[in-house]
Amino acid sequence: MQLKPKRKTVLNHYPAWKYVVLVTTIIIMLLSALPSWFGEEAAVFIKHKDNGIAPVTLKHQLDSHSVDIKRIDQKGNSTTVVLQDAADQNKTKGILTEFSNKDDIVTLGMVPAAPSWLLEMGFKPIKLGLDLRGGVQFLLDVDMQQVFRSHADQAADSVKAFARENRIRGLRVHQSNADGFVVNTPSDEAQRAVRQYLREQFPQWGVQGKGDLGLSVSLKEAEKQTLTNLTVQQNLQTMRSRIEELGITEAAVQRQGEHRIRIELPGVQDPAAAKNVIGATASLAFYEVKTSPTPGSMMIPDDKGAPVYVSRKPILSGEHIVDARAGMGEMGTPEVNISLDASGGEMMSDYSAKHIGDPMGTAYSEYSRDSKGNVEQTNTIISIATIQSQLGNRFRITGVGQLEEAQDLALLLRAGSLTAPVTIVEERTIGPSLGAENIQNGFAALALGMGLTLLFMAVWYRKLGWVANLALLINMVMLLGLIALLPGAVLTLPGIAGLVLTIGMAVDTNVLIFERIKEKMREGRSFAQSIDLGFSSAFATILDSNITTLISAATLYAIGNGPIQGFALTLGLGLLTSMFTGIFASRAVINLFWGKDARRDVRV
Repeated sequence: MQLKPKRKTVLNHYPAWKYVVLVTTIIIMLLSALPSWFGEEAAVFIKHKDNGIAPVTLKHQLDSHSVDIKRIDQKGNSTTVVLQDAADQNKTKGILTEFSNKDDIVTLGMVPAAPSWLLEMGFKPIKLGLDLRGGVQFLLDVDMQQVFRSHADQAADSVKAFARENRIRGLRVHQSNADGFVVNTPSDEAQRAVRQYLREQFPQWGVQGKGDLGLSVSLKEAEKQTLTNLTVQQNLQTMRSRIEELGITEAAVQRQGEHRIRIELPGVQDPAAAKNVIGATASLAFYEVKTSPTPGSMMIPDDKGAPVYVSRKPILSGEHIVDARAGMGEMGTPEVNISLDASGGEMMSDYSAKHIGDPMGTAYSEYSRDSKGNVEQTNTIISIATIQSQLGNRFRITGVGQLEEAQDLALLLRAGSLTAPVTIVEERTIGPSLGAENIQNGFAALALGMGLTLLFMAVWYRKLGWVANLALLINMVMLLGLIALLPGAVLTLPGIAGLVLTIGMAVDTNVLIFERIKEKMREGRSFAQSIDLGFSSAFATILDSNITTLISAATLYAIGNGPIQGFALTLGLGLLTSMFTGIFASRAVINLFWGKDARRDVRV
């Protein structure tokens, strides 16, 4: 029997498709990183309700106030005024606000300075954090005790109403603490009835005996956590919608800890204006919907701008809403379940009993202050539902669209009643000059660290060192391009520190590989075999070390916030790009330059 010879495998050779993948990836990341090289320019945006103002007219108006502009771009009903100096933004906004129509919206922002052909491909500069761009940061504390107290009052009112309906005389309810109350019953039978009522109607409350005929009622810890999450979530959405008035698209509104909210407004240098927007209040009301304008009616637009005519006097205001939660109904359709306090339940019951089959509109009103400190009110009809039966202190709204729309509606409903008091516990302002200085110092440290690293690798490893240097440069391009591509990625000052650390992590991969190559050559193996064995033997070590560091970066990003997340983001992405360039790109370059010589050595 004749044995077939084993197929020969050429060392240090990549197929063509791998080079295509490598080159394509580098080109895409390079194009993504280029807009960040050009930077951004300060601008003022005007959103016209009707026809826009001619650029020549705008330029003449700004020239008369000694404002230097680069260009004015118009597209549809939007006008962008690009400025020479970012310090003129607030001045320009004030001029354009007075000059424009009263219905026009004037906001501040930044526009990319990159060439138009690059922007048309969808590439944008890296978003800069508060410490690099400058702006205002607020730390707000949400007082949950008011929310717990409102739920306790609603439950206590319901117990009193139950006692009146069942003619239980002598029952007393009084407050015990912020999140509970005590019920004193006249008899054992009454105590059992109240306990059974609370168990059926308020399963989220814990009931314990207190004395002979008393019951101590308090919120369960799980329900407290649920209420805290819902309230903070509602406040997050409310804050995000409010700061849109400032025109800051890079604003960050994030939860910090259990019941605190951190708001970062890059580019905003007026804390008073930001406070006016953040401190605005909102309310909710239910109205009888009219089919046409009638005496005593008024018009409120819906969320699409269509007019809706309602009675001037609301059926019920949002102050009576205790809770609103989205869920799925019996027919599998989304709905919003609403809980009212005792007085609100009586008003809703009286009205709905007389208007079964009639539509009822839910209006959301928001109050804010303009630049002059005047209070402005905005009303919107967010839902119209048909009353199908007599309603009480608990009812549901159906026909709200998809589940996500129902959840959004529930958040808006809670905005009228579950808005817990919010206080600003910390305020910090960073000027644009300080942000520019942070960028200059940060990237100077990055350039110094990279320069020293490139010099060391070139001197110590010579030919292979130049390969490592090329891989390091590719790594930085890919990392910056990847940060620019990710939608939620923001570069901060600690993020620049992560870039500097990435330099060491990137060359560490090549150091491990090159040292293994040296070991194999000292063992008497050929250069080609040493390269092949060096890469293969170092791969497991590189993978283990980078995965453990990647786990740490992911943990920091998950539990951290702000600067910590910025550092963890660049560190984690840097680990991924360094493994790609250190293993794949370095091997591709070595194969390209020394692959022909290596083909003389084969494995049989």
